Amino acid sequence: MAYGMLINLKKCIGCHACAVACKEAHGTPPAVTRSHVKREFEGTYPNVRKTAVPMLCNHCETTPCIEACAVEGATYKRDDGIVVIDKEKCIGCKACVAACPYGSRYYIESADGYFGSDLNEYEQVVYPSMPQGTVDKCTFCVERIDAGNGEPQACVAACPAGARVFGDLDELRKQAEAEDGFQLLPDEGTNPSVWYLPAKVNE
Repeated sequence: MAYGMLINLKKCIGCHACAVACKEAHGTPPAVTRSHVKREFEGTYPNVRKTAVPMLCNHCETTPCIEACAVEGATYKRDDGIVVIDKEKCIGCKACVAACPYGSRYYIESADGYFGSDLNEYEQVVYPSMPQGTVDKCTFCVERIDAGNGEPQACVAACPAGARVFGDLDELRKQAEAEDGFQLLPDEGTNPSVWYLPAKVNE
């Protein structure tokens, strides 16, 4: 089974709980954001509409990040479709960062934490998995999947509006297609595993 995510933009309220929960769960360094919320605006004053669009790695079927990677196996796709980075092989060349059309990869510039070089207790625990000079991104919380305890992804669990669903990609794709769902940047030809339901119904 391949995994995917369905995000309902009509339910998303742009509260950033997903981004905060991801930060808390993974302890990513400053400027490294596995999950964030982008605001899009359309129309002109006074008829303006704002839509909150949660962003993360799309775990694409066709993966320009893997194709661009300078070291074989540093970025690879698991059997369940999740794209991950082997930090021991990553040399930090940033080729994958440039290749990702979704801006979902981040280079870890510094070993410092949020309060400088003196890491707090939590940072001391999590930073070894994010060494300076490597690339980081969303992993669909693979550690929770591999634990097999049914614990949902951090962003899914934190969403107060229930805007995110994670599960079988085929089932989520069927639901998305039945409700006018879409993928980001379809012209890139990557066929993402993240689908969105529109914020408004087509008139």
